[in-house]
Amino acid sequence: MRCGKEGTGMEHTQLSWHQRGQLWLRLGLRGALALGGAALVVWVGVPLASLLSPFLFALVLAWVLNPAVRWLQRRTNASRKAVSMVLVVLVFAVIGGVLFGLGWIAVDQVRSLFDNRQSLLDELLGGLVSVVNSVSGWLGGLVPQGVLTTSEDLVDAFVGWVQGLDFSGWLTEMAGQAPSMVTGVSNFAVALVVFMMGSYFITGDYPRLRFELADRVPMVARDFCRSVKDIFMSAFGGYVKSQLILSAGVFMILTIGFLLMRQPYGLLLAFGLAVLDFIPIIGSGTMMVPWAVVDMVLGNYGEAAALMSIWGVIALFRRF
Repeated sequence: MRCGKEGTGMEHTQLSWHQRGQLWLRLGLRGALALGGAALVVWVGVPLASLLSPFLFALVLAWVLNPAVRWLQRRTNASRKAVSMVLVVLVFAVIGGVLFGLGWIAVDQVRSLFDNRQSLLDELLGGLVSVVNSVSGWLGGLVPQGVLTTSEDLVDAFVGWVQGLDFSGWLTEMAGQAPSMVTGVSNFAVALVVFMMGSYFITGDYPRLRFELADRVPMVARDFCRSVKDIFMSAFGGYVKSQLILSAGVFMILTIGFLLMRQPYGLLLAFGLAVLDFIPIIGSGTMMVPWAVVDMVLGNYGEAAALMSIWGVIALFRRF
């Protein structure tokens, strides 16, 4: 049966019941295949990727080190395995040294934070009350008294909630999880050893492994994977890479700035602000600018100027 509109030149064909049944059958099969693929990824792919994660990370590291290995191999005329051994050991030594130093400082600052938690809370609450009193004094003639009373009640409620926090209960709960943490550390140590050994072997044989893998994959699948990789790198790869570089640079700037300011727990603050800087729209200025404003209200003009200077350097770094 055909029906159309006069003068439009367009015709619409009505499907028969048999054709509709075939269409719904195809849609149902495609939906079932999509759900089956998703379930396979969740129930099989994720556990398998977790099990093979040391080898996957080793493959990524080999891919990253491959240009440097080829360049050094051409320059020194040494064997690829020897160059790979030197580079892998150097990379792990540098990363391990940096992580050990940062971890040592972080553990020391976390321990100091727990030891001085009560004095820090008292200082924080005292500063909050001072800010509220200062703002209330400035806006006393502009804001209705009911609004100021409500704000003071909210501050009192917040102070009571903070003072009622049970840190000893948190510490007891963390101590109860110590056995599982020990098991996790042992599993991590085994995975790290496998990762290091796999990095050396895969980096040394990377060209041969790549050739053999590509030789066994059909040309259609290779072209599809290459297209997916190009699309992913053009859409997300550059953004993620730039954000990681920016966050690392912001972390270094914050760490150096807080060390020069002699800011307590500077490493923890730098890490937290760098994580915020990685999140789109938010950025580290979301915390640093209000922090500087509070310092100005409390009369800490030197610290406020230092914070704004650090934030200015971060803004220039991001623009650059």
